[in-house]
Amino acid sequence: MNKGAQVADVNAPKAGPKEPVRFVHRYLASVLALASHNISAEFHVEVRKAGLTVTEWRILGSLFEAEGETVGDLARLAITKQPTLSKVLPRLEAQGLVTLETSRVDRRQTVVRITPKGTLLISGLCDKAMAHQQRVLAKLGPDYADRMVGLLRAIITD
Repeated sequence: MNKGAQVADVNAPKAGPKEPVRFVHRYLASVLALASHNISAEFHVEVRKAGLTVTEWRILGSLFEAEGETVGDLARLAITKQPTLSKVLPRLEAQGLVTLETSRVDRRQTVVRITPKGTLLISGLCDKAMAHQQRVLAKLGPDYADRMVGLLRAIITD
């Protein structure tokens, strides 16, 4: 047995027959990054078909079903650096997809809200994203899929 290798959970979904046991395949950050890259790459084809960049998709998807977000919080949710966000937001505003307002609580902050036009554009794409997620997670079975999403949300909760 490799040093650091763990005993497999007999209830976990089975790995492929030639599953490697190298560090990179056991290290959570690496496995999550690879999974995210593969899953995202598949769906980003749909994003581009909708006429959006990946950054625009992340921004609008982060605003969907929300009352609004400060630019700082939106950058974190959209996994986008704030300077990049500051360049993209005026373009989305000019297209009528978002509004930018000075916060009433802290005048130094800007609150970004999705418009009805932005909601209309993104809602169908969000439906496609959830269908894509369902296909990806189907191989795990419903109990594991729900459990995995819950566990990952617990890891990222502040």
